[in-house]
Amino acid sequence: PKQISVFFNKYSKNTDTPILDVGAGTGLVGEILNNKREKNLIGIDISQEMLDQAKMKECYSSLVAADITKKIPFKNNSIGAIVSAGTFTHGHLGPEVFDELLRIIKPGGLFVLSINSIVFIKNGFKEKFLNIKNKISTPVFKEFKAHGEHKIKSFNEVKIIASTFRKK
Repeated sequence: PKQISVFFNKYSKNTDTPILDVGAGTGLVGEILNNKREKNLIGIDISQEMLDQAKMKECYSSLVAADITKKIPFKNNSIGAIVSAGTFTHGHLGPEVFDELLRIIKPGGLFVLSINSIVFIKNGFKEKFLNIKNKISTPVFKEFKAHGEHKIKSFNEVKIIASTFRKK
């Protein structure tokens, strides 16, 4: 979540609102972003229990329980930025949700996503980026360790790809 916040702050503009935290979970990304931004932050997650925990952090203007693999309850071109950390990984969301996210984000809207590096290749994210290249700006990719430096060696081997781009 911290790395996504760094990228968001680097690439975002004041017009990138409202912000949608995809896979908000317990609100870790929202908590970090809310320390630096206004409160126009929406969290969405499939788990109401996770959203109940996020609600206690008081960092979201609203929380929505919804399955992101289906049509989500937002109008076309209504979201200014989409952030997501820890959602595009093993057993969670795949690249098939990009079409729905592109539907709801405004033209020029910012995406800041973290994608597990193994899943990036294995689950078709690379191909999806090629398939949507005419709908988005050239993505910026940066790889980093998922858990920073960690005492457990296997944690140090987990890599994340941060991707930042805008809808055309």
